[in-house]
Amino acid sequence: MVRAPQSRECVEAAMTETSASPDTRRVIVVTGAASGIGRGTVLHFAGLGWRVVGLDRDAAGLAELAALLPRADALMVTCDVGREAQVRRAFAKVARWADGIDCLVNNAGIADPYCGPLETLALADWQRWIDASLTAAFLCSRAALALLRTREGASIVNIASTRALQSEPESFAYAAAKGGLCSLTHAMAISLGPQVRVNAVLPGWIETGPWQPAARRSEPAHSVADKAQHPVGRVGEVRDIAEAIAWLADAGFVTGQQIVVDGGMTRRMIYAE
Repeated sequence: MVRAPQSRECVEAAMTETSASPDTRRVIVVTGAASGIGRGTVLHFAGLGWRVVGLDRDAAGLAELAALLPRADALMVTCDVGREAQVRRAFAKVARWADGIDCLVNNAGIADPYCGPLETLALADWQRWIDASLTAAFLCSRAALALLRTREGASIVNIASTRALQSEPESFAYAAAKGGLCSLTHAMAISLGPQVRVNAVLPGWIETGPWQPAARRSEPAHSVADKAQHPVGRVGEVRDIAEAIAWLADAGFVTGQQIVVDGGMTRRMIYAE
């Protein structure tokens, strides 16, 4: 365990120490790592014995995550993954820390799907949703590709959403970004194979409250009705997505696929009362 560094420089410097002997363990890079699905995925893979890299623009959140991980096994890099220059610098740090990447998880994005009426949606706001998720996945995949190609069985997992398949009102930009991720997934799978497999996970309702940094953490209080919306009888948990990513990382005959992880919610017919 290490004490949480207090600055961006400390986060990056503290986590770059490595042992003198080569480390042959697998390496995963997770974007949007400071909270929610990203945070849970980093901790899940660390528990499986992987070396982990977390990217996020939330330096304080990364510092808190770093404190939970052995110093030599994790690299946390402050980065806005929707910005080309920052992505380039971040993966240069990754390349100095590890000689390859076994799995890239493009998880970053704006969590709130609601953007208001279409007629008042500003282009700049539309672009924020697209850049945070779709553009970021393109930039990070491109930057990671050389490192992925050094490892046998390497893969990319894009975290999309069931909103790529069905919509709620006033979620235009979010749905477009996640739908674009699904299309990017199969396009990359065809072009990057056989060296790199590419798949997407489409989460449904996943409770991320317990997986926020301490200042924003909350415990869920789901009603009977909330749970009843899901054929499995409960709301999704972060571990459900982390486990799906772990399966895809080892599923050597699976590529170009969209794996829906929603407790069956999108398969349930809803009738008007």
